[in-house]
Amino acid sequence: VQLVESGGGLVQVGGSLRLSCAASGFNIDDYVMAWFRQAPGKEREGVSCMNTYDDAPYCARSVRGRFITSLDSAKNTVYLQMSRLQPEDTAIYYCVRGNLGAAAPSEFDFWGQGTHVTVSS
Repeated sequence: VQLVESGGGLVQVGGSLRLSCAASGFNIDDYVMAWFRQAPGKEREGVSCMNTYDDAPYCARSVRGRFITSLDSAKNTVYLQMSRLQPEDTAIYYCVRGNLGAAAPSEFDFWGQGTHVTVSS
């Protein structure tokens, strides 16, 4: 089982980035796939929203309407499209896998290595 994130980097305030998570060893359609982030000195936070109005426990209100998660089953890949980025979005972003019903970070059993996103003002 492997989750490999890519697409992180340095972006200016107001810019956009798309993160990718290539999964191998399992089928992403059989699990809950999500994105979490962790900024220095802060707890892990779910930032995986499927649409603008998503109220899932791992879709933080601070990113609702700006971040969208999508899945490409054919490529077994998960994406995180981030727009209108702000300095407070600076963090390590993780792709995670969980069983049906997973919500809290501890309920996701497999984590990628993470990719850094830095938003400069």
